[in-house]
Amino acid sequence: MYRGSSISIVIPCFNEEIGIRNVLQQVPSYIDQVVVVDNNSTDNSASVARSLGATVVTETNQGYGAAYKRGLPQASGEIIVTLDGDDTYPVHEITGLLDFMLDNNSDFISASRFPLAHNETMKVVNRLGNYVLTHVTRVLFGVKIKDSQSGMWIFKRTVLGHVIPESDGMAFSEEIKINAVLSPHVTFHEKHINYQNRIGNAKLNVWGDGFLNLVFLFNKRFRT
Repeated sequence: MYRGSSISIVIPCFNEEIGIRNVLQQVPSYIDQVVVVDNNSTDNSASVARSLGATVVTETNQGYGAAYKRGLPQASGEIIVTLDGDDTYPVHEITGLLDFMLDNNSDFISASRFPLAHNETMKVVNRLGNYVLTHVTRVLFGVKIKDSQSGMWIFKRTVLGHVIPESDGMAFSEEIKINAVLSPHVTFHEKHINYQNRIGNAKLNVWGDGFLNLVFLFNKRFRT
């Protein structure tokens, strides 16, 4: 419970046994619930998460969005925080983001990683891909977003029905922000955070996932 609101954290997880341990060990004591979605991990991610007090649910449909579609409905908190299991998003900044949300009566906050505090935390090709996808998102949908691919969001559970995406893949991240900005029922803000070096192997296929994200954006914008 934080400032009168219950808080849940939801984390999609695919083979992140080292990273997920680091993430969960940093979770503030006021967090009421942590849900880890095991998305076909072949390592000890699930058992590590359970040992550190997380509720572990399983999603066999492989995909970033599929994992979130399984995990978000399990969140019981009035406010939901999302993180990746690779320790790239700063758990210690959750408190500041919550304060910003509550002080500004915001419904949805997306944590922007740009400008990067340290360039080495993200490869040049990833930065370029993010720039392209974010620019296309801004042009197609008329939304002012600095980081369309950020995986750290904080939002009120009451707006989940207005923002939940259709995508089962990586496009889930950009789609949830588009839905939040365009919804008349949601007050959206973006707040800067300091991105960190990841732990473990990257799961993102820069070229493959980037192309699929572009296709998704155009389909979402122009479908009838």
